[in-house]
Amino acid sequence: MALSSRSAAAIHALTMLARWDRSLTSAEIADSMMSNPVLVRRILSNLREAGLVQSTEGRSGGWTLARPPYKITLYAAYAAVEQGTVLPRHAHPANETCEVGRHMHALLDAEFQAAERALEERLGRTTIAHLVQQVLTKGRALTQQSH
Repeated sequence: MALSSRSAAAIHALTMLARWDRSLTSAEIADSMMSNPVLVRRILSNLREAGLVQSTEGRSGGWTLARPPYKITLYAAYAAVEQGTVLPRHAHPANETCEVGRHMHALLDAEFQAAERALEERLGRTTIAHLVQQVLTKGRALTQQSH
């Protein structure tokens, strides 16, 4: 499966939970995303299965981070909600009698695997704590501009 918007939603939810450092409902998170709470609950469920968030039932229940934000990478969020490869592979077998066809699958696999490793490495360098810091910095800059 190719990269979907689920990754962005998962990272958004994790950043919300880290920023407010309190239990949030799926409705509160969905409001920030301008999304549906049912979709957010599905994503949070995947994040819970990956050990990134936890939920509490009841009146004061909601979602919280299961580990410190500096220990959650963007790649961990991506891996929790996406399946398969980022770049789709050939859907049909190649024509082995064609000079291009006989080599294309192997050539593309090597290139696509290298690109996916680069994505994994890059997303693995950034944590949710980094994003919270950037949100706060941008928020302060906006406040200073409006004064």
